[in-house]
Amino acid sequence: MTTSVIVVCPHCHAGNRVPTERLTDGGTCGKCKHPLFEGKPLELDSTSFDTHIGRSDLPVVVDFWAPWCGPCRAMAPAFAQAAGQLEPRYRLAKVNTEEHQALAARFNIRSIPTLVVFRGGREITRQSGAMDARNLIGWIQSVA
Repeated sequence: MTTSVIVVCPHCHAGNRVPTERLTDGGTCGKCKHPLFEGKPLELDSTSFDTHIGRSDLPVVVDFWAPWCGPCRAMAPAFAQAAGQLEPRYRLAKVNTEEHQALAARFNIRSIPTLVVFRGGREITRQSGAMDARNLIGWIQSVA
């Protein structure tokens, strides 16, 4: 029997069942027909956050950041590079804590950037502080 995972579309946020062996093929959303993976971090808001964290079978790595934060801006290219290298096994996403303060408060974000790894709808670990792409990729692969 073929195993499959639920991948949430980055465009319409619909859940898509994808056979595990076909994950690296990319795939398109059954609802909106857009690509399921684009090799870049996904911007989440309060509604899409709960959908992606709660429904996705992929580990989701969320960068809680703010536009005024120097280390956040410095880490942004490394985070984007990591998204390109780690998809489709992981989904990397960003939450702007200035625009979505309730989400930051809900997860007790006290310093930024803070990276939080979710799997199966639950937080499994977090790390505060900026990282370069190599360290970021290594950390994600070791904890997720």
